[in-house]
Amino acid sequence: MNLKDKIASIPGFPKEGIIFRDITPILADPKALDETANQLADIAREVKADVIVAPEARGFMFGIPAAMKAQLPFVPVRKPGKLPRKTIQETYSLEYGEDTLQMHADDLTPGSRVLIVDDLLATGGTCEAIARMVKKQGAEVAGYAFVIELDDLHARKKFQDAPVYTLVHFEGE
Repeated sequence: MNLKDKIASIPGFPKEGIIFRDITPILADPKALDETANQLADIAREVKADVIVAPEARGFMFGIPAAMKAQLPFVPVRKPGKLPRKTIQETYSLEYGEDTLQMHADDLTPGSRVLIVDDLLATGGTCEAIARMVKKQGAEVAGYAFVIELDDLHARKKFQDAPVYTLVHFEGE
């Protein structure tokens, strides 16, 4: 199955000059979602991950099924105020400001190998922040896995600590 065929390209969203890569057609097709989860689970096995970590909301859509397929725990990364126990947090830069992510302070054990999963690699800020939280807990980033990578933004070069895997690549088409 060619997953690229299941991604809709929406010009001018959310603003002119942007081509939004919409993953909802993958979610609407059980076979495509299963294939995506299988490929991400294969990556988890390849990097010998002990746990999958993913950010809300779109990262959850792929991280949870991949964790189930790989028979691994799933750890959510959320916006502030959404997690009930003690958290750690990281703030990162956006195009126009900053954002903050949190995870439970006790979700990872020191020495565990983490696969960070997200739907899209654009600038890489979200996953850089997640990687810092992983390392704060004494865990190791075993790899980064994305459904889509926007190759012309060159964010992959930010991740020198572990291999980067992508299922579908787009240039500034």
